[in-house]
Amino acid sequence: MSIAGGIVTYIIIWWLVLFMVLPWGITSQRDAGDITPGTADGAPVKPQLVKKILITTGVATVGWAIFVTLMVNDIIHLGDIPKP
Repeated sequence: MSIAGGIVTYIIIWWLVLFMVLPWGITSQRDAGDITPGTADGAPVKPQLVKKILITTGVATVGWAIFVTLMVNDIIHLGDIPKP
C-alpha cells in the first residue's frame, strides 16, 4: 500500500467511525426541557465534540492499523472483494 493510499484509507475509516460515534450520549434540548430561543428543539444540549473526536481518532487508528496489517501481510487482497 502506498503512503497516499494509506492516508486516504485512514481518512475514510476516520469519517466512518465519526458518524458512528456522533449520536452517543446526545440529549436534545427538547428532552432536557431547556430550549434556547432561535434554535431547533432537537439540537443537542452538550455535544461533547472534543471527546468524540478523541474517541474517533483512537478507534480509527486501531482499525486502520489492523487493516494495513492485513493488507501488508497478504492476508486479504483487493481482488478478494466481490464486484457487482
